[in-house]
Amino acid sequence: MKIIKIFLTLILTGLITVSCEVEEGQNLNGPTTDTVSDDLSRGELQEAMGGALSDMRERLGTQVDAMSVAGREYWRIQSSDPRWTADLLTGVLDNNTFYTTNPYAARYATIKDINLLLTGLENTTADFSNQEIAATRGFANTIKAHELLMVLNHQYRNGIRIDVADPDNLGPFVPYEEALATIFQLLADAATDLSNGGGTFPFSIPSGFAIAATPSDFLEFNRALAARVEVYRGNYASANSLLLNSFMDLSGNLDKGVYFTFSLTGADMINPLFFALNSTVANARIAHPSFIDDALPGDERVNKAVLRDEPLTSDNLTGSYDVFVYQSNVDPVAIIRNEELLLLYAEANHISNPTAAIAAIDVIRDAAGLDPYAGGTAPADLVDEILYNRRYSLFAEGGHRWIDLRRFNRLGVLPIDRAGDAIFEQFPIPLTENQ
Repeated sequence: MKIIKIFLTLILTGLITVSCEVEEGQNLNGPTTDTVSDDLSRGELQEAMGGALSDMRERLGTQVDAMSVAGREYWRIQSSDPRWTADLLTGVLDNNTFYTTNPYAARYATIKDINLLLTGLENTTADFSNQEIAATRGFANTIKAHELLMVLNHQYRNGIRIDVADPDNLGPFVPYEEALATIFQLLADAATDLSNGGGTFPFSIPSGFAIAATPSDFLEFNRALAARVEVYRGNYASANSLLLNSFMDLSGNLDKGVYFTFSLTGADMINPLFFALNSTVANARIAHPSFIDDALPGDERVNKAVLRDEPLTSDNLTGSYDVFVYQSNVDPVAIIRNEELLLLYAEANHISNPTAAIAAIDVIRDAAGLDPYAGGTAPADLVDEILYNRRYSLFAEGGHRWIDLRRFNRLGVLPIDRAGDAIFEQFPIPLTENQ
């Protein structure tokens, strides 16, 4: 049985775990897959969208950890599961274990949520206006595109399935470049809908989406995600245009962005990327020593790793610094934020307009306590500088270092910590996937 079908019965559980108000008249037992897809009501839209946004956070910790370990940002120590320091550092990967199957299934579960919602939107007899339908479709397809990109970042040259609307008749795997192009087009179509979406969404928005709470503001988030895709594709002119229409702000708060949020209330979940300082071998994230060693003098971003009271040793690995990007179990986790947008802007301009690229780099360097960039202006020099800043600005946020070195064919620069360790460029297709 295909993995997407396996999770069909689970996708609408936990539907009100995103901080949304329960509207009068809602079915508090939650909508079923049939009621959502057959004829979507206003109350069902609220719960179904809340469920999709909640499901986006499922297995987020597993995916970020696996990709971050692959990129030697940190070591994930867990005494009860040595695969974190065995498989993921030796590159001998299992296609039927948690670091492969769980993120894959979770992302496609969210995509299934969205597909059911979109089908229900097509079939609805509720009194949605054309603007409300357009706004909802634009929001939903933007979320769908994000989830597909998450799968693709995990699977890379394996390709991914794009067409998964019918679990009994799944579309084929499409190669990496085609998948990126399709994701970009999905975002472009969603942008058109958002442009025609009026002034409000017909559902409430979680607090992590506060800067994108209206269709016009959400369009800026959509354009930011599209710029990320275009930079991955090397379409720099397109990326530059998209960034200028996003929420990017060269003089704004670098943390401005769209976030996953967490809480301790009800059936909600806590931040899976938080561990307390000085955690034991039972569960710890230990910054790779190179993160400390390679930092420029005075770079304050190195403070995202905190010196432990005592070094931690596990499986012939010893580290002295805890990852401490998230300082509580309810801290939000960025989906995309202004600091990344400035670095995407620098990359988009590093060939055609190095002056603009350096201006963006200097905003990042100044915030990190560094002097203005004084290196070369050739593309190769600027790529080195951009990759350095992406490494320290986006540390432990989403496996960015692994993705970045892979797309610049630089995975070979990653350190090998022990004899027998190796670097890999993608996770295997899950065993349960029938191709």
